[in-house]
This record gives sequence, structure tokens and C-alpha cells, in this order.
Amino acid sequence: MSSQRGAEKSDVSGEPMVVVVEDDTSLREALERLFRTIGLRTLAFGSAAELLENKLPDTPGCLVLDVRLPGLSGLDIQGELAKADIHTPIIFMTGHGDIPMSVRAMKAGAVDFLTKPFRDQDMLDAVVAAIERDRARRKEDIEVADLRTLFETLTAREREIMALVTTGLMNKQVAAEVGLSEITVKIHRGKVMRKMGARSLADLVRMAEALEMSPTKR
Repeated sequence: MSSQRGAEKSDVSGEPMVVVVEDDTSLREALERLFRTIGLRTLAFGSAAELLENKLPDTPGCLVLDVRLPGLSGLDIQGELAKADIHTPIIFMTGHGDIPMSVRAMKAGAVDFLTKPFRDQDMLDAVVAAIERDRARRKEDIEVADLRTLFETLTAREREIMALVTTGLMNKQVAAEVGLSEITVKIHRGKVMRKMGARSLADLVRMAEALEMSPTKR
């Protein structure tokens, strides 16, 4: 799975792709044809082993997995991807679906669970929704990565000031907290705003939330 980590560099603009893992050749080919009807590229495998030997495409997309596969099951694949910190949305399909299995899949992060035979439109709807979800996640990953780059330019004191200011404390309260004069806090706060590219305190608060900051993480 280590080779798959490289595929997780976020790319938002790439052409979407659906990865299908289904051991039934006729169904696998039918799904490929179905996805092509709405202009989606597909990458299909007949087993979990085949999938895990390849890198997932670095583009928005989703996985369509049969729960019951030769060797590792679809749920096993889900677990392996989670261990590798790969977050591509998963849609499960099965002819043996039951409530415990679907609950386990959904709790582990699956976005949908379709029981065979399913309607083509239900599958298309699920795939389109999953791709949009992945596109949004990738966009958020890029934004957070950019914020972290800006955050790294802050000094330790500026990070401390940012953490406190974004909790709603006034400059005077922050000054008392860190043992500085109010004017010094204002200077640090101004530098933080400029370095982070924040246009307002509300902007800075949203940035702090995205970075999961808190006064205890100075």
C-alpha cells in the first residue's frame, strides 16, 4: 500500500475516474459501459489483489467495490485503504447485503451501499455524488496545505497570539495572558494578519479552525 500514498496528492482539476473492483466479468464490463455513458473514465479490476498492486489515479473519483471478492473482500480493501490514509469515497455493491454488513461499511466511511440488482440510475447518482465529495475533499486538502505553509512562516510568539486572538479574546486580555503590553500584542496581531493573508478577524478564525488550532497547541 505504500505505493498508493503517492496517489493521494490532491488534484482537483483532473478528469474524474471511477475505479471498479468486481470479479463478475459481465457486471464489471457493464459498469464500465454505464459510466462511459456519462463521460466517466473507468479503471476496472477483477480482484482486490489487482487493485492493491496498482496506484489509484491522482484525480477526483471513487471506488465501486463488490463486498464479496476472491481473496480479500471489499471490506478488507476499505480497511487497507484506511490504514494507508487514502480517503477515496467508496460505494459498495453486493448480492448478499445485510444490515450488519452495510452498517459496518458505512461506519468505516463508505458513501453508499447498493444491493444487486440495482438500478443503473441509482449507481450513477451514487457515483456522481461520491466524485463531488472527493473533489470537495481534495480542494479542502489543498487549502489546508496552503494555510499550513503560511502558518509555518509565523514565529512562535505570533502563533501563540493567533491561537488566543482567534478564541475571541481582546488584545488587552491576550496581553495579560502572555505577559506583553497591549501595543506589542497589536503589532504581533497585525503581522499575523499580513502573513496569513487574513482580511478580517473572521477570516483568521476560519483559518484557525481549518488548522485545528487551540490555545493549548501553541
